[in-house]
Amino acid sequence: MNQYETVFILTPVLSDEQMKETVAKFKKVLTDKGAEILNEETWGLKKMAYAIQKKSTGFYCLLEFKAEPSVIKVLETSFRRDEKVIRFQTVKLDKYAIEYAEKRRNKLGNKEEA
Repeated sequence: MNQYETVFILTPVLSDEQMKETVAKFKKVLTDKGAEILNEETWGLKKMAYAIQKKSTGFYCLLEFKAEPSVIKVLETSFRRDEKVIRFQTVKLDKYAIEYAEKRRNKLGNKEEA
């Protein structure tokens, strides 16, 4: 199993509840295919560098997970089919990126505890 990180931007017209439901739907797609979700971050509503589909803001979300390569195709197909998703990018992490992601998770975990 490889480790991946996917960031996707959801349309800003969603309510907080709709955004959380959409993220849960994508997590379910991953877990149904046998992926192990390592980290989930919701970065909130952010201004984009340029307008996409006439929208200048969007909800940014990050999912970090371990999965077989075949799962990525299924996930990206579900991103394309969902009209709430403006953009997405999935990256396979190499050993250095995995180390960095673990450090970042630990750092974020310490901040949340304090």
